[in-house]
Amino acid sequence: MPTQPTRSRHALEEHFREAVTALPRPDVEQNEPGTGPGSTAVRQGSGLSLDRCLELFDAQIASRLCDLAAKWMHSRGRGYYTIGSSGHEGNAAVAAALRVDDPALLHYRSGAFYITRAGQLPGQDPVRDILFGVAAATQEPISGGRHKVFGHPDLAVIPSTSTIGSHLPRAIGVAFAIERARKLGHRTPWPEDAVAVCSIGDASINHSTVTGALNTALHTVYQGIGLPLIIVCEDNGYGISVPSPPGWVRTAVGNRPGLLYLHADGGDLAETFDVANRAVGHARGRRRPVLLHLEAVRFLGHAGSDAEASYRSTKTIAADYARDPLVRTAALLIASGAHTPAELIDRYDRATEHVWSIAEKAMASATIGSRAETIAPLAPRRPVAVAVAATEPASVARREAVFGDRLPEHQGLLTLAQTINAALTDALAGDPGVLVFGQDVAAKGGVYGLTRGLQRAFGRARVFDTLLDEQSILGLALGTALAGFLPIPEIQYLAYLHNAEDQLRGEAATIQYFSQGAYRNPMVVRIAGLAYQKGFGGHFHNDNSLAVLRDVPGLVLAVPAHPRDAAPMLRTCLAAARVDGTVSVMVEPIALYHARELHGSDDEAWLWPYAAPANWKDEHIEIGRARTYGSGHDLTMITFGNGLPMSLQVAKRLGGTGSAVRVLDLRWLAPLPVKDVLREAEATGRVLIVDETRCSGGVSEAVISELVDSGYAGRLARVCSADSFVPLGPAAAHVLLGEAQIEAAARRLLS
Repeated sequence: MPTQPTRSRHALEEHFREAVTALPRPDVEQNEPGTGPGSTAVRQGSGLSLDRCLELFDAQIASRLCDLAAKWMHSRGRGYYTIGSSGHEGNAAVAAALRVDDPALLHYRSGAFYITRAGQLPGQDPVRDILFGVAAATQEPISGGRHKVFGHPDLAVIPSTSTIGSHLPRAIGVAFAIERARKLGHRTPWPEDAVAVCSIGDASINHSTVTGALNTALHTVYQGIGLPLIIVCEDNGYGISVPSPPGWVRTAVGNRPGLLYLHADGGDLAETFDVANRAVGHARGRRRPVLLHLEAVRFLGHAGSDAEASYRSTKTIAADYARDPLVRTAALLIASGAHTPAELIDRYDRATEHVWSIAEKAMASATIGSRAETIAPLAPRRPVAVAVAATEPASVARREAVFGDRLPEHQGLLTLAQTINAALTDALAGDPGVLVFGQDVAAKGGVYGLTRGLQRAFGRARVFDTLLDEQSILGLALGTALAGFLPIPEIQYLAYLHNAEDQLRGEAATIQYFSQGAYRNPMVVRIAGLAYQKGFGGHFHNDNSLAVLRDVPGLVLAVPAHPRDAAPMLRTCLAAARVDGTVSVMVEPIALYHARELHGSDDEAWLWPYAAPANWKDEHIEIGRARTYGSGHDLTMITFGNGLPMSLQVAKRLGGTGSAVRVLDLRWLAPLPVKDVLREAEATGRVLIVDETRCSGGVSEAVISELVDSGYAGRLARVCSADSFVPLGPAAAHVLLGEAQIEAAARRLLS
């Protein structure tokens, strides 16, 4: 083979050849019935046929060789990912028990699963997929060289970059969506009887994300809700260098009511195949979850940089060779009498030639060539199409059916809360795929009443309460979005998001990027947030930090402060989700929900009429466009959220002393309305940024940077809240930005 002189065989390869060569050939005449040549089963009593076993053996070989090729590519400077699947090749049997249209979210050691799945669909080359991913090649079919992931839309393999099981909440959402779609008559990308499968490692069992997700699965089943899900725990006994206590996985998850626990020796392909078929039969037939615990062995360390000898003895590492799944599958085939050691080694050698030829092509392939190309799939924007989608209402009959005689456009002036409630009603009426869920959103109508009446109008299948777990709420959104729904999950308070922010950063925001748009999870997350509730509730009800949301690439962050903007901004977010797959977060200022006045004396300046659908086009708000109040030429105040009414009040007082001030409401904090900011700043040459978030990591830092980068040369100042948590009671006023502070800073600039 032409490529062999360029490398030496790994010890694992030498072991395979020696061990298979030494395997004894059976005395065919003495074989038990059902185990000799020509028998259908590879072993008596097993459902795994000889032919299927040979196919899976080829997949196991290909997976092992991909790992070795990745290490070789790394040594040549063109391999950028070395976490492999060696020792886990038994998961090929799990893929064989499933269908190609069962959605799968795979652990990074599920290489043989992916190769087997690809073999179920003609025309696929999974080895090329894997090695072009290792080389970060643009021709890699799922991420285009942005990451090495297992993913392919034709194979129903949903890409995941998780290393700690953070894809499990999404998998539960996918399984939930399959069943909920059947109830609602909604079509998903998968058949009605599909089963979702998610593979994780044994160390991930201990992570809060996984334990919370398992609890969510049990909580769902306990309520009688179908959840066709198989969780495959590939247990090799190590979390990088830390050994898992023997028996811990079984102890942790083996006796959970509502979760069928099945165990298999992952090195025994026939046993794994039979147990996997039992798992699939239970999940598909009874629509209930299964945890399939596969015992595995880990070869080649955790990754290329892992010096396994530093924490494992040579004797222990060598002892693992006796558990090699490839050797054990070869033993099955040889024991059947249908194959000889020489034949199987020849198959290995021919596969080696194929894999190394692809590895060389991968190393010679192009990588991403520019910043623009790199970020292209991150956040596509089609504002014209979004504008069209945002201004298409439900039919007149449908709106009258859900609103009755209380059409919002006929109700006069509305508060921010009333406006959002009406907009949610319109969204549910206009799109049968919209789901609204979260803690307390159903019968109670949310803590502040914003979802009141929605369940009564649209039913329990579309508007429903969840358990109290933000990771699971967002995971449910991630899964239902993949199924073609448009979820609007609610997080009850901004501070509660921090328990689950990786579901937005690591899962929601990455899927378009790492699949080049082949997969999308459109959603609009609503969060009641920010401060100024007169000291009520303390930090967890007055969180004023938005930094974590502004730091997520591609995520849209909307903060409607005035009811005039709330409905059109929500409609824009929903339209962008449908058109572009956008993930949006709408942070709603709690303190302004029920506000009515601005300057007092019942001026009703914080109320606004709800526009009739015929006027939606006129009031459409594009993502990244601000709103200006006033046309003063002396000072520009740039603000958002609770800062808007404070700035408008200060502007009025300054106007009484002869200073003309304009106020810019950013409205969108990601992406920032940079053009509008620069235009309004240059109109006066004096800018005061009024930022209710903290000085460190606050919005004002970003606004200042954009102004400087854009060449603004005028005067510039900012006021913001203290770098502090918000305390309970009157002490909150000591750390939160106030009008006196804003006015003093404005007068300094004007002087």
